[in-house]
Amino acid sequence: MAKNFEELIIKNRDFLKDSIRKSVDFSKTGQNNGISPPPIQKPYPSDADLIDLVVKDDWENMFNIPLARAVKNRVSHRNYSEDPISLEELSFLLWATQGVRLVEGNNTYRNVPSAGCRHSMETYLAVFNVDELECGVYRYLPLSHQLILEFKDNELREKLINATFRQEFAGHSALTFIWTTIPNRMEWRYGPVSHKVIAMDAGHAAQNLYLACEAINSGTCAIAAYNQEYVDELLGLDGVDEFVIYLAPVGKI
Repeated sequence: MAKNFEELIIKNRDFLKDSIRKSVDFSKTGQNNGISPPPIQKPYPSDADLIDLVVKDDWENMFNIPLARAVKNRVSHRNYSEDPISLEELSFLLWATQGVRLVEGNNTYRNVPSAGCRHSMETYLAVFNVDELECGVYRYLPLSHQLILEFKDNELREKLINATFRQEFAGHSALTFIWTTIPNRMEWRYGPVSHKVIAMDAGHAAQNLYLACEAINSGTCAIAAYNQEYVDELLGLDGVDEFVIYLAPVGKI
């Protein structure tokens, strides 16, 4: 048993390395074979009711905090008050973590970096206590800075707690970010090299969330331990072409 455990550790360390790049034939990628790239945003029904978020050209004046202070104060928070997050504050958090600056063809330049500008992530929100929003699961539409309601669920708090192996704060936040990945967006360009950088992209978004929370007197704690199949099923994902990779509850502190 101990030998198998050590072998698994050594094997999984290879995921952190970039050695694979030297053995991949990039001529076989979708990009190099003239295949159209995947959509840069997950489609939604044409008749869906969309929720407008707050748009600001001067977020720095609305939620102004010195960068050094935000970095110094950054800490994981697992206890939240009963105060709601405002729609304006949520709009700022979404702008900070996946907001689009510029669209050029099939590339979106956002407020977080992504390998090859591929941005394989989708942002879902389990909303419990946000002004002007009903309790339910929403998806962020970065191209238009809007939300779409995916579904309502009266047992959502308990299901989020179950999904994170009984980490209570996942369901006792004002809302919980649930990031998924659509791997083919990255694989189209990088093939088998894609998967390490997808994980790195998730880290970029989470760090921006931590810092943005400091500006609105809120806190977060990123969660990497969760029941993969359970939470994928909760969101209605197939677990292959799209699946959850990271969660982060947010609440007032």
